[in-house]
Amino acid sequence: MTTQAAVSGHEVHEEHAEPNYIAVFIYLSVLTGIELGVYAIGLPQFAKVGLLIALAWAKAVLVAMYFMHLAMERRGLWVIAITPVLLLTFLCLMLLPDLTTRMWTKFDHKIKVTNPAEMGANPVAPPPEQAPPAANN
Repeated sequence: MTTQAAVSGHEVHEEHAEPNYIAVFIYLSVLTGIELGVYAIGLPQFAKVGLLIALAWAKAVLVAMYFMHLAMERRGLWVIAITPVLLLTFLCLMLLPDLTTRMWTKFDHKIKVTNPAEMGANPVAPPPEQAPPAANN
């Protein structure tokens, strides 16, 4: 076999045990059911989004490990697969301050702030209050 592989120029790959795809499918189905449950119960928005993202990451890892066969590959391939994940996480966290600032502007605030430019090109200041006339004795 080794002489045949050397002649043909192809590497001989080690045989690995096939994963139990039915079990992975059941795990993914259970995680999807949990996601639907998290969406249906009345959690605060921040907790709901956080849990849904964590469950989506868990499902993505399962798909990458078993359906993309990363669990059976050598560790060097993990570096190639994890690099975009780290880059995406960094970019999302980098945008987080801007996104949270924009989120707060959608809510009604107790103190109304008016923009003078929206009131007209040359907003007029209110007239100064006049002092009452002095009493002449």
